[in-house]
Amino acid sequence: MKHDIINLDSKKVGSVELKKSIFSLPIRRDILKEVVNWQLANRRQGSHKAKQRSEIVGTTAKAFKQKGTGRARRGNLKTNILRGGGVTHGPVLRDHKKKLPKKIRKLGLKTALSVKEKEKKIIIIDKISITKTSTKEIVKKLEKLKIKSALIIDSSSNKNDKSFKQSILNINNINLLPVVGMNVYDILKFNNLIISKDALVEVEKKLIWFSKKKKK
Repeated sequence: MKHDIINLDSKKVGSVELKKSIFSLPIRRDILKEVVNWQLANRRQGSHKAKQRSEIVGTTAKAFKQKGTGRARRGNLKTNILRGGGVTHGPVLRDHKKKLPKKIRKLGLKTALSVKEKEKKIIIIDKISITKTSTKEIVKKLEKLKIKSALIIDSSSNKNDKSFKQSILNINNINLLPVVGMNVYDILKFNNLIISKDALVEVEKKLIWFSKKKKK
């Protein structure tokens, strides 16, 4: 499965053969749903908390006598119906994390890449690099590519290009991630997927290595 390689000026500079085992899988919506739900659940902090009646600091003395006041019977002032009292059935500290087999996570990643390839939304760039920090220049290059929303995947070893990273910080709907940070949710969230040539090698090596390891 051949795919063109272009540069940031939208000029073709070569082609590359994409692995069918990664970019041409059947679309499993159930797998994508499972992986996205797993990701979003693991992002949740779970630190919301309200004090219950037993956690309120205060006297347990009876507020007033049982009879003769004309008011409702009251035990103490920590009850949930009074201001400053405990909260009934309020939020508590909890862990939202879920477990998902690594096999399903990798299949979800391959399926998400296959979705983008099927929609012809994958763009392979020879090198993600610019000479100086310039948001204006990057915006012009993205307009040439007719891109308004994109996730950019660059090689994990490319740490020299700080100019490009700084240039896209103020551009809406554009995000840059290393291969290590590539995930299903972000791939599906953005309209286009831009992968550098070096990053493509890392992605294929990572996913194919996992498949071979499982077969053993």
